[in-house]
Amino acid sequence: MCPPAHFKVTYSINPWMDPSKPVDLRLALAQWEDLRDRYRALGHTVEVLEPQPGLPDMVFAANGAIVVDGRVLGARFAHPQRAAEAAIHRAWFRENGWTEVQEPLHINEGEGDFAVTDTWLLAGRGFRSSPLSHPEAQEFFGRPVIGLDLVDPRYYHLDTALSVLGGDEIMYYPPAFSPGSRAVLARLFPDALIAEEADAASLGLNAVSDGLHVLLPQPAAGLFAPLRDRGYEPIGIDLSELLKGGGSVKCATLELRLA
Repeated sequence: MCPPAHFKVTYSINPWMDPSKPVDLRLALAQWEDLRDRYRALGHTVEVLEPQPGLPDMVFAANGAIVVDGRVLGARFAHPQRAAEAAIHRAWFRENGWTEVQEPLHINEGEGDFAVTDTWLLAGRGFRSSPLSHPEAQEFFGRPVIGLDLVDPRYYHLDTALSVLGGDEIMYYPPAFSPGSRAVLARLFPDALIAEEADAASLGLNAVSDGLHVLLPQPAAGLFAPLRDRGYEPIGIDLSELLKGGGSVKCATLELRLA
């Protein structure tokens, strides 16, 4: 995670970002600290990346890389405003003892557009990540990659429209995907939790699950009962300030999968 010490919205690279709406930086930091502390209270270790001036979106640490089986595929950002973040993430991994760290050839925005299930690596495309990043990730990780086309600009990253709950169980919002991708998801995940529009529109799918606890945006109230019915414990988090930048729980969290 990376604290929002320099977070603000001064440009717009997704439909959620409006530079005319001010950010309450103190509130953003307090909300981020609450998320960090929730992870720690649940027994998780949180590594903190030092924020850098001039890179207001570094708080969205999920975009900096994807980590699977202890191997790190770095990011290559689509927009110049975030380009410098990629090298900072790769340097952090190397400085902290990670030995397999690869700089990608093709544009991918880390866990923004990659989601890991037990069987597949789900990979979004259409607004940010290049389709060429999919075979690159498959070759690097040795896992089958399933490409999914995003068609609604509000759901510009896969992690705004789909979340892995555990194993091969997911929840997602079908209208965010092309008809063909919806058919693929229905075939691969026939028992998926399907989100309603109101919950998707509050970025309720920008969630993190540890296999039991599901931390997700507080306003996505319609997801809480279905998650409980499936044996999960939903935990609502208020990240209203980060939402102004188009991100929430998952965007603020890069998962370090050791195996």
